[in-house]
Parts: sequence; C-alpha cells; structure tokens
Amino acid sequence: MQIVLLVLGFVVIGIAAILSYFFYRNLHPLDDRYLKQTMAAGFTPKTAILDNGSTLSYGEGPDNGPALLLIHGQGVSWEDYTAVLPELSKNFHVFAVDCFGHGQSSHDPTLYSCAANGQVLIWFMEHRIGKKCLVSGHSSGGILAAWLGANAPNLVSGVLLEDPPLFAVTPAEMQQGAGCFAWKDTFITIHSFQNQTDETDFVVYYFKNGYMVSLFGGLKEKVVAAVETFRAEHPDQGPRIYWIPYSWLRLMNTIDRYDLAFGEHFYDGSWMNAIDQEALLKAISCPTIYLKAKTNYGKDGVLYAANTDEDANKVQALLSDCETLTIKSGHDIHYEHPDFFISALNNLQTKIKSGK
Repeated sequence: MQIVLLVLGFVVIGIAAILSYFFYRNLHPLDDRYLKQTMAAGFTPKTAILDNGSTLSYGEGPDNGPALLLIHGQGVSWEDYTAVLPELSKNFHVFAVDCFGHGQSSHDPTLYSCAANGQVLIWFMEHRIGKKCLVSGHSSGGILAAWLGANAPNLVSGVLLEDPPLFAVTPAEMQQGAGCFAWKDTFITIHSFQNQTDETDFVVYYFKNGYMVSLFGGLKEKVVAAVETFRAEHPDQGPRIYWIPYSWLRLMNTIDRYDLAFGEHFYDGSWMNAIDQEALLKAISCPTIYLKAKTNYGKDGVLYAANTDEDANKVQALLSDCETLTIKSGHDIHYEHPDFFISALNNLQTKIKSGK
C-alpha cells in the first residue's frame, strides 16, 4: 500500500508540474523570450519615410554578412521572425520589414496591392539596404518575394518562398472545391465583420464566428466567453488565458496592429490585381528554394495548407532554378521549425556563392 501511495504521489506531482508548465507557457509564451533575444542580438527598430509621406517600419540587425530581406505573412509584423533572427544575424545583415497595413508601417488601403508593396520594397532595397540581397517571404510575403525576384533581378541574389499560397490566392482559387482555410477562416470573417455593426472588437468577433473556432466543438463557448472577458478588461492587449493554448491565440496577439482592410483586398481580389502568377514565376532567374508545408485537408474537405500538391508541382515546374523542400508543419515554418528554415537560407546562400 505504501508503494502504491508513493507511486500515486509521484504521478500527481508529475501531472501538477506538467499543468503548471502548460499554464505558465500560455501566459508567458516563447515569443516574449524570442523578442528579448532578438534585441540582445543587436536588432534595432527603424522607420523609413518615403517621398509620398508613407512610413515603412522595419527591424535591422548587425552587419555580419550578405543582406537578407525578410517579408512576413499576413496579420503579423517583422517581429514574427524573432524565433530565427538571432541565429540569422550571425551570418547575414538582416532587414525585416512591416508590410503596409501591418505593425508600424502606414495603414493606407491605397497601398494594399502586391505591386504597390513591391515597388516600395524596391525603393527600400535601393535606398536602405544598398546592395544586392537574398529575399525571403512567408505566405503573402512569399508572393511579394516572388514579385521582387521577377521585377528587380538586379537587386535580388536569391529567393526563398516560404509556403506562399501561389495559385490559391485569388478569390476564385481560394473557393475551389470545399475551399481553403485562409478563405473560410480569415477573409470571410474579416469581410463579414466589416459589414456588421453589432460587435466592435474583431478579436471577440473572430472567436464567435471564425472557421477555426467552429472546430472546437463543445469547448467553443467557453473559449469565446474567456476571450470576451479578457478583452473587456484589457482592450489594448492580445488575449492570453492560462488554460487556452497560446497557439490558438497567437495571431490575435498581433491583430490590433493589422488593418483589416488589407484582408479585404484579398477577399475582393484587388491585392493580386493584374498579376499573372505563371508569368511571374517564369520571370525569376535567380536561385530559388521553395518551402512547402505538407498538404493536408480537414474532415470537411477544406484545404488546410497554403496550396495543393498540384499547385506546388506547378510552382516547381515554372521556376527555372528551384529546389522544393517539403516538411510536415503548420503554415509558419520559420516559427515551428526554425532550424529547418535557417538551414534552407544558408543552403540558398551557398548556392548563390557557388553559382550553382
């Protein structure tokens, strides 16, 4: 009996330790530590004022090698890369920008198109980076990276495409079949929020109406109530609730610095206005690495990945000098698998140097 009680005691202590760590990490996520490590590595927040008066915000690291431009995905900011910035800064001179409509860059809907963002990034490379650079973009930022590779070959030495939704980015493409996660969870929710007046807090609205939250089953109402209470008490903070996994709330911790009108330009298709994706990829001549998160689907047939295997094969075929690397991961490869992402960038730089 004493042995049984001793074993049970250890089990209880073990469970309590696991729960304590789980609760602590939900309130104090790794993102906080990553940001401190990034600043300690020598990164400095900066701004560039363009001739038209708009502002481009960015973070710049120490000059420890060739220039590297990082372009984040939708709904976040340049700090989304903090999981990889300290390590990257050891071998690169890193510039991580806030796209228009994100972070501290100008929130101006007239600038919310791939071409408009791309033209400003060309200016940024010419006037702030000042030398040829490797360009890496995540998600919609990956499409921007492809646009730069095609339209500024004299400024771009290589391109890393991190899970961009190529051929799954226009409204028609995103609604094919049962539809894709980004369309159902992000763009429909943004559009419906902007066309109602009952709820003024998008974070609360999202947890009441978002596609992802509908998958929570009986837990949804408890999550919604907890988020609603948190935002009522802390309207200027992203929700952090001890019993809800931080991964469920992570995007909502940056959404207050995101202009929802940016997402509306994906809903109506204007972000990709006049861009032929096939021609865009064919025009890229520099070495390219394409990181693809493994394709998966929900039980309802919804595409959970950025694009399909068929689309990924099309991307590979259209690029003249491309290596595709597939990994079992969520969409944010650089965050979920930082070593894999860093290795891909180092390999791309090696290819550039060797001329192969």
